[in-house]
Amino acid sequence: MKFVHIADMHFDAPFTILSQNKNLGDLRRIEQRQVFKKVIDYIKQENIPYLFISGDLYENEYIKKTTIEYINNLFKEIPNTKIFISPGNHDPILKNSYYNNFNWAENVKIFKNEIEKYEDEFVSIYGYGFSDFTNFGVDINSINVDTTKINILVMHGSIDTSKTLEIQYNPIKTSELKEKNFDYVALGHIHKTNYKDNTNIIYPGSTISLGFDELGEHGMIVGDIEKNKLQIEFKKLDNREFIEKEIDISNIFSKEELVQIINEENLNETNMYKIILVGKRNFEININQIQKSIVQDNIIKIKDRTKLAYNLEELSKEQSLKGIFVKTMLEKLNSGNFEYSEIEKAIEIGLEVL
Repeated sequence: MKFVHIADMHFDAPFTILSQNKNLGDLRRIEQRQVFKKVIDYIKQENIPYLFISGDLYENEYIKKTTIEYINNLFKEIPNTKIFISPGNHDPILKNSYYNNFNWAENVKIFKNEIEKYEDEFVSIYGYGFSDFTNFGVDINSINVDTTKINILVMHGSIDTSKTLEIQYNPIKTSELKEKNFDYVALGHIHKTNYKDNTNIIYPGSTISLGFDELGEHGMIVGDIEKNKLQIEFKKLDNREFIEKEIDISNIFSKEELVQIINEENLNETNMYKIILVGKRNFEININQIQKSIVQDNIIKIKDRTKLAYNLEELSKEQSLKGIFVKTMLEKLNSGNFEYSEIEKAIEIGLEVL
């Protein structure tokens, strides 16, 4: 039995950081559509009978009806594929949501906030959907698995979480899933895939990268399953990657020189980049000024992780104007009335003036 498993598409996400850079937010929303069409085209070409969508298909706050219509029209192009959607914390099945108030294609099954079961001759598919933006767990033990069939669970949630925040998003224990002996667990919520972990409890990751906290490749899981036999592979769909690139500025001595070096970076024009400045800085860094001087549009963000080039403790011992200045500033820091970053910035500016 062949299937495709995706999650965390987040249609119509605002892409806040990208939207501050010309029309990159709009571009990324168009690319969401293109990537989703790739999923449907693959299913069409390979005659895949099952599509599992494990939550956060869209952003409830921002989703447009035209986008829902686009998604549904693509579903209609694969009428022989059974589509199972498990609503998540970003697209819960609210009373006024499109899951409740839209005429979905006949091949679409949307799970509600109680465990439901679909079955045919060879497979039993169980699913559960969020009914609100938080969910504090569902009773996996209530599922009665038919061991003569292939058993699949489709759900959005957090595995083995210990964080207070993640407990709000349907916490699930791996031990309980294993006890039920599911042949495949199609999960969503974590935006990084775990398909290489030699497990049948799978997060496909977000189908398209949403930002710099989602580095690497993004796409879908393609599987072929028989009883006690599972083959899965990851197929990259997103042509763009979000990449972090470090630049050591220890041997750079002016803003102009730094801007020139950044502008001369050999970057893949398809990808989006965050430049991280590291090393010891010899001049004051104003990220906003530097960003305005960058000519490469795909440098989205610049982060300063540099440290002062000076040894402040040693400098404070000098019998000089600089020494007296640094000693005074360190005393202010020790008073507890100022943040370290504030004092550090003040010392940097003062030393540059002196």
